[in-house]
Amino acid sequence: MSDVTNNKIRILYVDDESNNLQAFKATFRRDYKVYLAISAQEGRDILKEQEVDIIITDQRMPEETGVDFLESIIPDYPDPIRILLTGYTDIQAVIDAINKGQVYHYLTKPWEEEYMRTVIKNAFEVLSLRRENKKLTADLLKANDQLEFLLRQNLLS
Repeated sequence: MSDVTNNKIRILYVDDESNNLQAFKATFRRDYKVYLAISAQEGRDILKEQEVDIIITDQRMPEETGVDFLESIIPDYPDPIRILLTGYTDIQAVIDAINKGQVYHYLTKPWEEEYMRTVIKNAFEVLSLRRENKKLTADLLKANDQLEFLLRQNLLS
């Protein structure tokens, strides 16, 4: 696992409206490492090159919905926390986001800066806890293997 660049949370923001991308970057670039993608495909290209902690995507995009994008990347990028943005209160999109896209949080547009910061902070805490849990589980399995080996050695001698 590579170190977080300057200990900043790394966020990929996907939206087909460039003014939304620029507004997000202008608001959050000092606090987070922000990657911008104008389409789901561009988002995938960035994920191939950069490790990200949080993915925020707009739901309504021309080629692919945000939920479809999030669902499609789960096999290759299961760890980043997912946040869905939409300008519409579309209940089916929310249901799909939770069930198919493994979305942590759902926000309506236009987003409010302080609330977005809180959601990002909480999402990163969840990610950090998951990473720590994964590490502790791996350490426990390793210790268990070592213990089993020692027990076998004692039984054989």
